[in-house]
Amino acid sequence: MNLLSILLQVTAPAAGGGASSYSGILMMVLIFVVFYFFMIRPQSKRQKEIKKQREAMQVGDKVVTSGGIYGKVKELKDTTVIIEIAENVRIKVDKNSVFATAEDIQTPSK
Repeated sequence: MNLLSILLQVTAPAAGGGASSYSGILMMVLIFVVFYFFMIRPQSKRQKEIKKQREAMQVGDKVVTSGGIYGKVKELKDTTVIIEIAENVRIKVDKNSVFATAEDIQTPSK
């Protein structure tokens, strides 16, 4: 059975009386609680952690962009970051695309 058919069976009124409607509501609440603790809450925690890392970013930090580009922060502005990816090669990226600091990540050697 798929999830939709299970939900439809749970929420469908039974011929026996009103007790099944309470169990249907209880089942829906239980499903919401499970979704909250296993999907919504961890994602919001991760977003807060990423935001804290972006706010703590400083000039000279090694970073990785969401596109997988490794580099070193050369300049910080309100919404953009200038990253040096090679000697005298700098790119300007949106601050939200800087995904993680790369202090403990080793860049591939040439």
